[in-house]
Amino acid sequence: MRKNSKLGYMLAAAMGVAVLAAPAMAKKKPGGPAIQMSDDFRANVQAAQAALKTGDTATASARIAALNPATDFEAYAAAGLRFELAVKRQNIQAERLALTDMFKTNSVPKKDAPRLRYVAGYLSYTVGNYDDAVAQLDYARTLGYDNIDASLLRADIYLRKNKPKEAWPFVQDAMARKRAAGEKIPAPWFDRAISLAYQAGSWADMGALYRERLSLYRTTRDWRSALSNYLPAAALDPQIQLDLYRLQAASGAMASERDYQSYAQLADKTGYHAETKTIIEAGRSAGKLMPAQAATAQLLKAATPKATKEMAALPAAAKKAASEQNGTQALAAADTYFSLAQYPKAAELYRLALTKGGINDNQANARLGISLARSGDLVGGKAALANVKGNWGDVAGFWSIWIEEQSQKTAQGAPSMPHTNS
Repeated sequence: MRKNSKLGYMLAAAMGVAVLAAPAMAKKKPGGPAIQMSDDFRANVQAAQAALKTGDTATASARIAALNPATDFEAYAAAGLRFELAVKRQNIQAERLALTDMFKTNSVPKKDAPRLRYVAGYLSYTVGNYDDAVAQLDYARTLGYDNIDASLLRADIYLRKNKPKEAWPFVQDAMARKRAAGEKIPAPWFDRAISLAYQAGSWADMGALYRERLSLYRTTRDWRSALSNYLPAAALDPQIQLDLYRLQAASGAMASERDYQSYAQLADKTGYHAETKTIIEAGRSAGKLMPAQAATAQLLKAATPKATKEMAALPAAAKKAASEQNGTQALAAADTYFSLAQYPKAAELYRLALTKGGINDNQANARLGISLARSGDLVGGKAALANVKGNWGDVAGFWSIWIEEQSQKTAQGAPSMPHTNS
């Protein structure tokens, strides 16, 4: 059933009660219009209502066509029946015309007028008359109707007019009202808002919306959609991108050749050759990368000897970092251990780097938090991530949701995600 059909039936039913109960002489119903109709008019109304109730639209149409309104209330009642008939026939144009006729009368109950104006706006929107839709919504707001559905309808109107910037505030308003009411925001609302943020190039909003969506809806597909869409859009620092690819792997959301290939290429580009090798091998094991694929085969061939040297040099690099005046060497060594999934050792060196200073504290705290969480210290990991600011806040925000997910699994007695080299 279409969105407005239920409204139509409710409206017509409410009017029908008034008409069926009405005497032939004028009378004022408390809170409603003056009821005045002839016996013949009322007989046709009752016959039309009976036909509509049984779904006999042909008889209802004939009875409604026979109506010849002589009073304001009769005109209102006839318009209401035409509206109900149009709803039965799913004729939106006729529904809208019936409402126009209803508004021409003085018998529309004051308590119903705000909602009816909103319905008129919705119907105009449905048939593509966006200017009238906005006018009806404005009228409804002056009468006191300014609900969440009106905000969403305004957003859709601007989207259809290809004005995403104008739509964005109304989507934000609707979501803010849901949050204020303590209600769960539907997933399609997030999708709409994310699309608007993308069109506006507002990467901070896009990231925040994806994180809020993941906090409420968190399947593997949700993880992949969020990360695979956010990663290329935000033009992030390569190190930040790498940690989000690592999160995609940790959440089990690596689903395509592109996922594995992009992750491996970025790991190689940033100098983590052992990780490059690991992710290519994982992609092959998962059946997403084929050994005969030229790009990754060449990448693996080049990365393998470099990975051996990288791991051989690491213990000496870590030892040297302890004697350095600042934390630069400690941070570099920590990053390499981190790329090897040797998280306890990485956490130790991140702490050393932070103590010595002279480094990017946000990067160190972000990776310290991830290292602790991947080592099993979920509380400590979340605490470290809470210290992260700036662009690295994207990493901290997404990984904090992953930590929350692992905490819930632990509380429910489910096994945590196994640690991997990715």
